[in-house]
Amino acid sequence: MSDTSQPTNGGQQPNAPSPSLNILTQYIKDFSFESPNSPGVLRTQARAPGINIGVNVGANPVAGSEGEYDVKLTLNARAGEGDNTFFLVELEYGGIFRLQNFPQEHVLPVLFIECPRLLFPFARQVIADITRNAGFPPLMIDPIDFAALFAQRLAEERVRQQTQNA
Repeated sequence: MSDTSQPTNGGQQPNAPSPSLNILTQYIKDFSFESPNSPGVLRTQARAPGINIGVNVGANPVAGSEGEYDVKLTLNARAGEGDNTFFLVELEYGGIFRLQNFPQEHVLPVLFIECPRLLFPFARQVIADITRNAGFPPLMIDPIDFAALFAQRLAEERVRQQTQNA
């Protein structure tokens, strides 16, 4: 005879509602573009400048809304060589997400991997459009491995906790 009280289907209870992730809204929280050496740099582009890109993800619960989270993807890009800056772009792109029926241990990975993965194509397009509209070739940021970023963030947090406890 089998024990029907044991979880089935990958750890979920029978007839348990399946997890769902919904994007309620997307928005630009902050956006900045500078080309301090224009128009000169537009005429002297003999070769592609070096480009440095920074990525950060933050997530906070929405006050008064159970299961809703504000996830922000921050992208910073600087193109230039030495003191010759071609452009600087900073974008904080956010989304409000509703998470339902996720096991607690899956909430952080969903917030810091899946949610920014869903926001990224839109943020990438905003940056490509502004760089093209500013007279530069569109900056098409390569896909980002948010799982690796999340793992790195967890490792840094463990090291920080160990140094505080030492």
